[in-house]
Amino acid sequence: MGSRLQALIGVIALMSAGLFLASCSDDVGVDQHGQKVAVERLEGQWLVINYWAEWCAPCRTEIPELNAFAEQQRDKGVKVLGVNFDGLQGDELGQATKKMGIQFTVLAEDPSKRFDLPRSEALPVTYIIDAQGKLRDRLMGEQSAAGLTARLEELRKGS
Repeated sequence: MGSRLQALIGVIALMSAGLFLASCSDDVGVDQHGQKVAVERLEGQWLVINYWAEWCAPCRTEIPELNAFAEQQRDKGVKVLGVNFDGLQGDELGQATKKMGIQFTVLAEDPSKRFDLPRSEALPVTYIIDAQGKLRDRLMGEQSAAGLTARLEELRKGS
């Protein structure tokens, strides 16, 4: 009886460890402030994912537009996320986002695999992901808040 109890306890311990580890991967990494970005914050929302770099002049011009768009969409089921094209991490990422004036969440880890985003060699590039996690559009070049709002409305009507 003792060995059966030990085996049962071992199985429960392994299952618990597996569940714990699975829940740890339930995030999309950290943001520019080093804070964990839980997947729950993104689920069921439309995502506007913008790739940018400090050396990209159109990126610098479009950041205020993305900030305005993010603020306008705050309570409308839309989340704006940034991704640094050069893969900056930690303090470097935090300093770059501050220097660029970025007010929306910037992911330290590239979410392209999670959302099956095609790689772009040109910047800026913005992807629109629907509330079910499906890629709906890839926008090349500098975007405006008004243009993003109009495109989002078109896509929502077509869903």
